[in-house]
Amino acid sequence: MLTTIPGLMDAVRARFAHIDTCPFSGPRVFFENAGGALTLKSVAETSGLYAAYPDNQGRDNPASGALMAAINQGKADMRTFFNASTGQVFVGESGTEILFRLVRTAALGAAKGGIMLSTTLEHPASRSAMARWAEVTGRTHVLVPHEDATGGVSVDAYRRHLTPDIRVATIIQTSPVTGMSVDVASIAKAIRKASPDCFIIVDGIQHASHGHIDIDAYGIDGYAISPYKVFSRHGYGVGWASDRLTACPKEVVIGGAPTNWELGTRDAGSYATFSDVVNYFDWLGAQFTQQADRRARIEAAAKVIHAQEAELGHAMLHGTGNLKGLAEMPGVTIIGGVDTPGREGVISLTVAGKPSEDVVAFLNRRGVRTHTRKDDHYSGNVLKPLGFPSCIRVSFSHYNTLQEVSQFLTAMAEITNR
Repeated sequence: MLTTIPGLMDAVRARFAHIDTCPFSGPRVFFENAGGALTLKSVAETSGLYAAYPDNQGRDNPASGALMAAINQGKADMRTFFNASTGQVFVGESGTEILFRLVRTAALGAAKGGIMLSTTLEHPASRSAMARWAEVTGRTHVLVPHEDATGGVSVDAYRRHLTPDIRVATIIQTSPVTGMSVDVASIAKAIRKASPDCFIIVDGIQHASHGHIDIDAYGIDGYAISPYKVFSRHGYGVGWASDRLTACPKEVVIGGAPTNWELGTRDAGSYATFSDVVNYFDWLGAQFTQQADRRARIEAAAKVIHAQEAELGHAMLHGTGNLKGLAEMPGVTIIGGVDTPGREGVISLTVAGKPSEDVVAFLNRRGVRTHTRKDDHYSGNVLKPLGFPSCIRVSFSHYNTLQEVSQFLTAMAEITNR
């Protein structure tokens, strides 16, 4: 864990902007990371630099050459972060837009007929794209039900709906509502066994900040993330597409390279700021391994991130010091269960007799930032079956501390004992 090395937690926190103070409301604990993680200071600096450069890509001058070098480095860093030795990496408008484009290309490029397969756990980004292109292509959109008790979806749940005629399938790696991750490699393998030619698209948006993405091990065709959820900024998404998916017909400028997924001139700062993110994982991993291989250092960073977040989650659920955890507090229900394996940085809960909006507002007044998830098009897939109109989402990252957890639990003890 980060706390095993003296001074490392302070060094980590020093790299993030507004780590303990909101520029509008003052001091606060930031437990709203699933809505958008804190931003690296290096990302903010790089964004300003690239926004001011007047030159464009593909010109015969040193400034243009520097922009092209940043793009090429960004793509190389994306491959390392994803562990993607083949296929194409690219940037788009957002993670949601990239998911729509991947699904559209797969739906139009797949063999005619058949079905498209999603799950009820998925975010509207992938589920809406699948519904749209199933309708356009005249296919049935089949939904695998997730497990209400665990807040996840297993490979066995998928197996009950696997048929040889699946043309496109989607997997959400981590739910932004329950925080539960799924076994992407096993699910993809089961889908591929049932339907070898199926295109498999993964929503990695919520998972990315917790580390360890391994596309080479997944056996998939598309992957999308939103960099603002992994310590970068808004305004772009990052995607990967397999060679097989890239070969499908798609929107390409006449005369352009058929492997190109990008339309128009992209912001070189997008690539440069993603390099900042990968550099951060590289730096963090170097504190725990002496290996020279950059990918090995990124994997070391992912391991320690998971360990740190597991400690924070355990403290929230079971208490720290003399403070009771959420599992012991009267009227508190934990969505997905208390000790369910696979939780990544999110605990969603309800408090009996207290509207979630009121609890979130109370926590705000106590200097703890959380978020309300409502029974709407974003979270109704999880909340409706449970009969909850809303819930409180508490989302943490590796740069959060046990002291911040204590502040949160103190506030929760106050409102649940009222």
